[in-house]
Amino acid sequence: MTHRYYDFFAGGGMAGLGLGPDWKCLFANDIDPKKAASYRKNHGGGAELLLKDVAKVALDDLPCAADMVWASFPCQDLSLAGNGAGLAGKRSGMFKPFWQLMRGLNSEGRGPKIIALENVCGAITSNGGRDFATLAAAFSGLGYRFGAVVVDAVHFLPQSRPRFFMIGVRGDLIIPDQLLGEGPSGLWHPPALVEGCNLLSNAAAARWQWWHLPTPSTRNTHLAALIEERPTGVAWHTKAETQKLLDMMTSHNRQKVDAAKQTGERVVGTIYKRTRLDTQGIKRQRAEVRFDQIAGCLRTPAGGSSRQTIMVVEGDKVRSRLLSTREAASLMGLPENYILPERYNEAYKLAGDGVAVPVVRHLANAIFEPVLRRNRLALVA
Repeated sequence: MTHRYYDFFAGGGMAGLGLGPDWKCLFANDIDPKKAASYRKNHGGGAELLLKDVAKVALDDLPCAADMVWASFPCQDLSLAGNGAGLAGKRSGMFKPFWQLMRGLNSEGRGPKIIALENVCGAITSNGGRDFATLAAAFSGLGYRFGAVVVDAVHFLPQSRPRFFMIGVRGDLIIPDQLLGEGPSGLWHPPALVEGCNLLSNAAAARWQWWHLPTPSTRNTHLAALIEERPTGVAWHTKAETQKLLDMMTSHNRQKVDAAKQTGERVVGTIYKRTRLDTQGIKRQRAEVRFDQIAGCLRTPAGGSSRQTIMVVEGDKVRSRLLSTREAASLMGLPENYILPERYNEAYKLAGDGVAVPVVRHLANAIFEPVLRRNRLALVA
């Protein structure tokens, strides 16, 4: 049974990898030529990919009818690092022309059975929750029953990466009872999301559903297992460069390094550089390390502090370097044969902007495929 989908803001096509071989992409779209090149290299040439601003995509560009539309629309204006513009911002505002296409499909009788949005968790709280209410109103206005979950990639991969997913099912379709919960789940519905529901209009609240997702199996992949001794595209730091990182640490973080030394074993951690106020109120750049076998959330390499650093401690020996591009790809669940851009920043940006592959697979197993199977059976009956 093949399911058909459109992939908006497709990037390197990670959503498609998560959906898997039972899904056929009818149409994909992105505006970034470098990401489009990666998409094509990893998706059989990517003939379905249209390199164009979503605001210039026409309904005639969208072939046939899709079972599902996936849209990882730009997050910059919704993230903590953004300027707080929210859906009114230039980048995250691309949701509006995308949704105009959804309305157009609906008016032509081609409304997708499922629409899934992915973004940062800031989408829940930006503009005092009004952006979240706007997304909800969009689904409600097209007659979709919808709900949202926050899924952290750490359930599947050694990376802390919580992301917000709003998923709607067309109003004329059957949603299997086992996919719906009676109320929020602590695992998938954090307090901010529950509070956000209080801002929904009466019409949107009437169509809101609490998605019930199964608890994932215990993750058996650890950060240390992904770290390359001979990394691709980066080199180990000199002793002086590693010492500079150690000198940038507070006593609390130096104690973490000392504790790792005491184990006498190979201990792998990750470092982010952050600007902090010292005891005198002066801003200083600090190196903060974690040794919990979980990488921090991958970001785009807008600056040196956005690129994650690896620290390996083996007794008194301490080494450091940037996270390699292949390691970044592994932290997103990309397969070893995924072809990455040759340039470091391009490859790192591709990973940092993407969606974690096993998270998409979990949503497909838990919601997308059961909904589509149930409604195909209904048509046959």
